[in-house]
Amino acid sequence: MKAQLLTMSTPDGPFTIIARDGAVLASGWTAVPGELTGQIHADLLPGEFETVAGLGAISGAVDEFYAGNPGPAMGVPVVQKSGPFRGHAWDILRTVAPGHPVTYTEYAALSGNAKAVRAAASACAFNAAALFVPCHRVIRTDGSLGGFRWGLAIKESLLDRERQQALLQTAQG
Repeated sequence: MKAQLLTMSTPDGPFTIIARDGAVLASGWTAVPGELTGQIHADLLPGEFETVAGLGAISGAVDEFYAGNPGPAMGVPVVQKSGPFRGHAWDILRTVAPGHPVTYTEYAALSGNAKAVRAAASACAFNAAALFVPCHRVIRTDGSLGGFRWGLAIKESLLDRERQQALLQTAQG
C-alpha cells in the first residue's frame, strides 16, 4: 500500500510527513523525504509514496500547533516499531505537557526506569515522528537543550513557542 507524503510550510521551515492509513510513520523539518525514511522501521517502510495536498487531521494538527494549540498533535495516531522500553517511552513523551519540558533523567523515570537515562535518550534519538511524539520536550539536567535531529535552533523555537503559549494560558487563568 502506498504511503502519503506531504511537505508543509511552517515558521520553522519545511515540515514533511509520511503517513499511511491515517497514522504518521515519520515526520520532521525537512523537504527531503529520504531524510525521514531511514527512521522508519523496516517492517513499516512503504514501498511507494503518493504526494498529497493535505492529510486531514494530521496536517490540521501541525497547523494548530503553529497557531498556538499543541494539543491536537498528541491525538494524531503514530505507528513506530521498536522494543518494549522504547515503545513505552514514545507513548510517555506524548504525555509531557507543552511548555513544561522534562530532563532526560525525569523522562527515564516517567518511562519506568530512572536508571535508564541512556535508553530514554535513545528513544528520543530514534523517534521517527517528530512533533507528534514531542522529543523536543526533553532537555539536559543543566537546562541546556541537548540534541535534536532537526537542529537546536528548531528545538529552541518549538520550546519557546510552547513556553509562551503556556504562560499565556496561565495568565488567562
